[in-house]
Amino acid sequence: MMVKIARIKHNRVKNLLLAAGILVVGMQPAAAQYMRQRPNTYNDGGDNEPGFKKENLFVGGGLALGFSNYDFNVGASPEIGYSLNRYLDAGVVVNINYSSERADPNYIYNDNTRYRSFNYGAGVFGRFWPVRFLFLQVQPEYNFIDYNEKYIPTGESATQHTNAASLLLGVGYGQRFIGQSSFYLSVSFDALDNQYSPYRDYNGAALPVIKAGFDIYLHKK
Repeated sequence: MMVKIARIKHNRVKNLLLAAGILVVGMQPAAAQYMRQRPNTYNDGGDNEPGFKKENLFVGGGLALGFSNYDFNVGASPEIGYSLNRYLDAGVVVNINYSSERADPNYIYNDNTRYRSFNYGAGVFGRFWPVRFLFLQVQPEYNFIDYNEKYIPTGESATQHTNAASLLLGVGYGQRFIGQSSFYLSVSFDALDNQYSPYRDYNGAALPVIKAGFDIYLHKK
């Protein structure tokens, strides 16, 4: 079972890489146009003012969509956060992801077995922007994972339900305009050694977590 589960995880990484590339390509023209209008991303007009500033509250997240001849993946990671200052964002994120691999009766891609996986969870994140285009991210989270496989010739199936804590540490590129909008592309790895983590293969090796997303501030300046 664990070897077959690893196949699903590997395909999920390929699909996320494809989705991240599509999202970033779509975001770049809009971001470039906006940067010409507002080149100074730190000019937020109230960075040194104390107290809660509603224009620093943002919502958004990332969407994932990938597919091939035998694989399909769709997912979302909505988030809500707050820009504490010109260097630091913090917030809450929810993960929802579905992956499937159809059976191959020719026994080329797999042994005529259909695989499905669904995971969901939640966590918190912190993003530190040492410079205006680069950030470091810490994201502890907890996920629940359901795996299912069905051997088509006999109809025999198996299901596994697991849960795991993860600590994603990563680095990313983005453009952040406090009080307006932001976009990002990041890569991270799970720093915890949990064998049931959706971010590790069946040997326990950490898989890269590729994310691309877009945030919008609720009260634009």
